[in-house]
Amino acid sequence: MTSSASSSPSRKVLSKIACLRLQKELGEWQASPPGGFTYKVSDNLQRWVIEVSGAEGTLYAGETYRLQVDFPEQYPMEAPQVRERDPLFFLLPLARTLRVELALFWTALMDVLVQVIFMHPAPMHPHIYSNGHICLDILYDSWSPAMTVSSVCISILSMLSSSPAKERPSDNDRYVRNCRNGRSPKETRWWFHDDKV
Repeated sequence: MTSSASSSPSRKVLSKIACLRLQKELGEWQASPPGGFTYKVSDNLQRWVIEVSGAEGTLYAGETYRLQVDFPEQYPMEAPQVRERDPLFFLLPLARTLRVELALFWTALMDVLVQVIFMHPAPMHPHIYSNGHICLDILYDSWSPAMTVSSVCISILSMLSSSPAKERPSDNDRYVRNCRNGRSPKETRWWFHDDKV
């Protein structure tokens, strides 16, 4: 395995700590994969593609989806928490120099968070947008370095399994329209208000 990011040239190379941690997690995954998930073998340690099989007895039974997991250079360290405002909204009224400094800070912040999205087609779920972005607190505000890819996958499968209906979030169209220019889900100020699904 290498830490090459050939499929995403703008990404930085993984730190030694990140490489060691991911190699350990990958080894544990291969020895004992979480039920309902299959790692798609790749030579890129920084981007994992994982198949998710819907759990039996749920709305998603018999269905298969793909998750894309992108790891930042400093995985798994905890990211600084910025909860004040959505960066795009916040930067507009500021002076040009301040905008540049804040944009650089926000870019650095985004580089330390893991990004997990569903690849097309994303499952119909009240917390999964049609562009694959997932509204799940452990992917953003509640991230901890103690979490692993396996624990994140199990949380996502649990979220899918608890859904009483296959439907998109009520603000799906507006959100997806605002993300058209490649906006990362990490740039969203999520509102975690529904813990039922």
